[in-house]
Amino acid sequence: MNVANAMCKLLTVVCEAQLEDELVHELTAQGARGYTISDARGSGARGVRDASWSLGANIRVEVLCDEPSAERIVKRLKERYYDDYAMVLFVHDVAVLRPEKFSP
Repeated sequence: MNVANAMCKLLTVVCEAQLEDELVHELTAQGARGYTISDARGSGARGVRDASWSLGANIRVEVLCDEPSAERIVKRLKERYYDDYAMVLFVHDVAVLRPEKFSP
């Protein structure tokens, strides 16, 4: 199969569900053109996070973007949320089949 694609960054944020509205604002302010949000559950340094209990729920937010946008978003989220909220960020290089949808 010959597939034309472009490399983008996939930024994933796993955090407390109560941050969803603020997080969406931060992402768009820092250049994200779109995002996907889903419920998340698991266990980590802050214990078990159960998506069925609203006060303990986590969300997983995924953003496809270019490298400068990913860097801006990561910098802002670390500055604003890392000290006070359960949040983890990770970034991957990914091949995107419709890159025009995710470019600024």
